[in-house]
Amino acid sequence: MRRTSGLASPELTVAGRGKLGRSLARALHARLVHARDGFRLPPEGILFLAVPDGVVPAMAERIAAMGPSTDLAVVHVSGALGLDALQPLTMVGSFHPLQSFPAVREASAFRGITVAVDASTRSLERRLGSLARRVGARPKHVGDAERVIYHAAAVYASNYVDVVFAEAVRLLTTIGWTEKEGIDALVPLLEGTAANIRRRGPVGALTGPIRRGDVSTLTRHLQALDRPDLYRMLGLAALGIAKEAGMEPGAAERTRRALTRNVAATRRRSG
Repeated sequence: MRRTSGLASPELTVAGRGKLGRSLARALHARLVHARDGFRLPPEGILFLAVPDGVVPAMAERIAAMGPSTDLAVVHVSGALGLDALQPLTMVGSFHPLQSFPAVREASAFRGITVAVDASTRSLERRLGSLARRVGARPKHVGDAERVIYHAAAVYASNYVDVVFAEAVRLLTTIGWTEKEGIDALVPLLEGTAANIRRRGPVGALTGPIRRGDVSTLTRHLQALDRPDLYRMLGLAALGIAKEAGMEPGAAERTRRALTRNVAATRRRSG
């Protein structure tokens, strides 16, 4: 057993030495232990299971077999799993920081974020909410019935943004840019978009050829791209937002036709 830097809270233990586990232990000043055979259960307080989702049910079974004290709550940090993943334990909860942890991060990574919390008892849920506020986060109750949609939303806002950004960088490499040049050029644009979304919401922040109904530009993009399907799919989704923003119906229909027109036929007509 190894203490994190600073004075560890004796009632808080994090089992799991991955990136999130070490980040959480650092932020909460919790004890950090290996989530492996032979680790000792704390007699009381909260034990956070910072382990892969697929390991959580087996860990719960192991802990139940060890005869935990009734004063010990077991809490997973998964965004996708409900409380049922911790059966057959009784005092259980979930504490999911809505943040990415590609590396071990400082306590500041928790400031201003949302933490999804749930628990089998109101008192434990209040305790988890208090811990979220302690690290500067906002607690938000997310129950089992809401969990899948909540986690899918997180995937859209994090993982899929990364995928789209990677495609943008790849496109620049096809015209001779280095990957670093592409990243350096596009990150400020990404950050500006995020800032606009924060200020104006996703509908008000939408700009570009879809919002303008610029059919000529859209057609040239589709002709030039070696992978037009992703552009087409995202364009149709953007068109829905543009309509919500007040796009003129005629322009919206022309844009829809441009996005759904057969690309090969478009090339033949323009060639």
